[in-house]
Amino acid sequence: MFLGRSISRRRVGARAVMVALPLAIAALPAQAAAIAHGLPGASLTCQGKGVDPAAEARHRSEIFIQAPLRTIWNLQADVEAWPSWQKPAAPMTVKRLDAGPLRRNSRFQATVHLPADPPAPPGTVVITSVVRQLQYGTCMRWTGPADGPGFHIDGVHVWNFVKVRGGVLVRTEESHTGPQADPKSDMGLETWLNDLKTAAEAALR
Repeated sequence: MFLGRSISRRRVGARAVMVALPLAIAALPAQAAAIAHGLPGASLTCQGKGVDPAAEARHRSEIFIQAPLRTIWNLQADVEAWPSWQKPAAPMTVKRLDAGPLRRNSRFQATVHLPADPPAPPGTVVITSVVRQLQYGTCMRWTGPADGPGFHIDGVHVWNFVKVRGGVLVRTEESHTGPQADPKSDMGLETWLNDLKTAAEAALR
């Protein structure tokens, strides 16, 4: 799902609604710490491919997770289990459209059921994603559209996983284009990262 859990609220016109800091910063290399503080940094890539450089709506974030890389990767790669540990603002289901482990060309579909937001009635947004690049334990990148009544966004989502002292630095960047793309949205990435951290660290207890 390229938007991740970024469909969370809605208004007229089907508005795009896009899933321990001191300790984290202490564990990061200088460049990573600079990025975490919002300083300029190169766009994330997976096997040389990144987000849409022309998109006005882009967001990048990262988090330090005190858990093994394998635990974090398995949580992220099991897309159908996302709703079990994420806390989306609207009910969401995710299903694989093929079998086997997540890999290049894997396809998956998220369905988000949006509540009524008068005068807009309830609606459903379907996000169909294709994994374009994937390197086990290092990165993944997927693309695809989100479509619903009066709603369309094309997105690209990149994830990087970097082992650092004491855990893993998880970085993510997403871009949106289309009529409902919102340059001010964090696209749900902050919540997604925090949910991933909570789930991965809880698995060790």
